[in-house]
Amino acid sequence: MADEIKVFASASVTNVGPGFDIMGFALEEPGDEVTVRFSKIPGIRITNIKGDGENLPLEPEKNTAGASLISLAKYLGISEGIELEINKKMRIGSGLGSSAASAVASVFALNELSGRKLTKNQLLLHALEGEKITSGGTPHADNISACLFGGFVIVRSLSPVDVINIPTPENLYCVVITPFIEVSTAEARKVMPKEIPLETAVTQWGNIAGLVAGLMKGDFEIIKRSLKDVVSEPVRSKLIPGYEGIKNAALDAGAFGANISGSGPSVFALCESIETAKIIGEAMQTVVNSLNIESALYISKINQNGPRVI
Repeated sequence: MADEIKVFASASVTNVGPGFDIMGFALEEPGDEVTVRFSKIPGIRITNIKGDGENLPLEPEKNTAGASLISLAKYLGISEGIELEINKKMRIGSGLGSSAASAVASVFALNELSGRKLTKNQLLLHALEGEKITSGGTPHADNISACLFGGFVIVRSLSPVDVINIPTPENLYCVVITPFIEVSTAEARKVMPKEIPLETAVTQWGNIAGLVAGLMKGDFEIIKRSLKDVVSEPVRSKLIPGYEGIKNAALDAGAFGANISGSGPSVFALCESIETAKIIGEAMQTVVNSLNIESALYISKINQNGPRVI
């Protein structure tokens, strides 16, 4: 049995238009790399964090990856010391599930390293323990589930946890642009309406049902009609400079639809070919550049596999 293992876990897009807090999907890039090794020094230690701008805590109980590892190690009854190294290869606070990727990578790595071979459903519960740190004690399972299971997921319930994978078209591509600005998750939650009119709710339900049907049928026209959000986008879009311009540029360039990933500031668009994805990405980045805001652009197929050993 190996003494050390390195795992890559990818970014994830959540909400996906009408699927607020219940839908997400995994990207092929960007993502985080986590190395886990057994140690002769007792306890769990985070020995190094790269790429975070010295913003993340080294204390494992205060770190999403560390807290997840603590939970899993206790469950498995592991007595050996454990060391953890984290390489953040995507921007923190991007709306792409950065904290979830670290949590998922850590539990996946320890499961592989220990040879215990727990199921992903079992690992999910321990990864959620880490996600509690960034969510005020009440974790949202959309990023964690998409990152861990891969593909498109629906979080049907959190009590008990019930995650459902959705079959998706092979030639579905995602374009994500991440403006280098900060959107507070707390602020993005704060602007959400506490109540919505029944008519608005019915429209949203129709869109999420249509989106699921379109994905499962591989029908891009249904996806295009359904990738609309009448609840969170109207209020959250105001937190992202130039949002309407970015979205319209994506649509004009051939996207099925575009929306905010998570609480932002990342904006995603879906399309059906790599050629169209490149045109969409260029159009979106042109708008962001015109605002004198730096950004990162990612073009990716849907990651169907979840985390992997590297």
